[in-house]
Amino acid sequence: MASNPNYSDVTPAIQALAALSLKNSCIDSGDYTRCNVKRGLRDMNGQGVVAGLTEISEICSSKLVDGKKVSCEGQLFYRGYSIEDLVRAPLKEKRFGFEEVAYLLLFGQLPTRDELEAFSEQLSYYRSLPNNFVRDVILKAPSQDMMNGLARCVLTMASYDENPDDISLPNVVRQCMQLLATFPLFAVYNYQAYNYKSGSSLFIHAPHPELSTAENILSLLRADSRYSFWEAHILDICLMLHAEHGGGNNSTFTTHVVTSSGTDTYSCMAAALASLKGPKHGGANIKVIRMFEDMKKHVHDWTDEEEITRYLHALLRGEAFDRTGLIYGMGHAVYSLSDPRANILRGFVETLSREKGRTEEYQLYARVERLAPQVIADERKIYKGVSANVDFYSGFVYHMLNLPLELYTPIFAIARIAGWGAHRIEELINMGKIIRPAYVYVGQRQNYLPIADRDPQK
Repeated sequence: MASNPNYSDVTPAIQALAALSLKNSCIDSGDYTRCNVKRGLRDMNGQGVVAGLTEISEICSSKLVDGKKVSCEGQLFYRGYSIEDLVRAPLKEKRFGFEEVAYLLLFGQLPTRDELEAFSEQLSYYRSLPNNFVRDVILKAPSQDMMNGLARCVLTMASYDENPDDISLPNVVRQCMQLLATFPLFAVYNYQAYNYKSGSSLFIHAPHPELSTAENILSLLRADSRYSFWEAHILDICLMLHAEHGGGNNSTFTTHVVTSSGTDTYSCMAAALASLKGPKHGGANIKVIRMFEDMKKHVHDWTDEEEITRYLHALLRGEAFDRTGLIYGMGHAVYSLSDPRANILRGFVETLSREKGRTEEYQLYARVERLAPQVIADERKIYKGVSANVDFYSGFVYHMLNLPLELYTPIFAIARIAGWGAHRIEELINMGKIIRPAYVYVGQRQNYLPIADRDPQK
């Protein structure tokens, strides 16, 4: 065997072993029905299996009418407060709202002006990295995947913590606040390092203590650190909308599962990041952007609804874009009639598109949003309504802000660390048992054969 193997090389021997795994690991799909297994922890109607209780957020997509559950316009509440109200208030007062939302999620109540100021000052205090961290951790081996870079930074921070395994409440609150403060640095600095490795100039800006999280992201990312209030404000709105979404989404449920084992905060957040990295969870807005780029190449008249409809049918039939049969950004596991986050973002996207001179693109998005549900109904047997989700517009926002695609999912993580922290704290306070669901064995029992008797031809 070579002393310095190519770690990326998939050899014929590895291909053969993969084929062996495929041969011996396929479970008959009928067994799931026979054993009454809710695949994906969801029933036939798409309802999630109840796995716990939470006071952190509530998602409403249906209501009881005459004893029957019927779909309704989607609603989202953080600690009982409507997300619409939480977004609207900072806009009226011309301030940024993500820090207020993070305080609400983590500690269960809206802060007073003094409490919010103290919380923001604490985040500013924590918004720095240990000496030589950028050089030794981020610049030495930059990853082309920013989420992997984020996870590495989080795990490495445990080495700089004198009490990394202490899961007492004060220590965990401290760790969650430090990660909330440093996630923007991890994300942007990893991107700058990767960009430099790819041949671009390297610049590492220091964060500004007086700036909000949204402002610091733009200031750290841009060579001249310049941004408009409106740019920072709409990014702040995106952070608020992505900060939390119930305990059942994949990364937050991961947070509960891993926390229940008694492990440390850094391992827990790295696991949540691994979940969010998956394209079925955190990468959807990138798919939306790439889908629309392909659409622009093949739909010659963006105002021709018939031409747009033909392209959407081709998407669903696996004849366009990535041939997966999906219209990205349409539909949600919980919402049917509407996603409140998409409803909120839509109006701000239209305003930003005017500022950026991209109203024609916005109109294309609006037409697809209106036409896609009927196209999906024509092509698919659906059990509930289909509407645009938050990813449908968030990617367009990031694109108009000139944010690189590589940072779309890390920005999701920068926001969601607030929700993950809140759920970790809730699990630590209330946990009684390690989360351990059951699996049903459907294989066959076999007699052990001595190695000399194993015929590979049989």
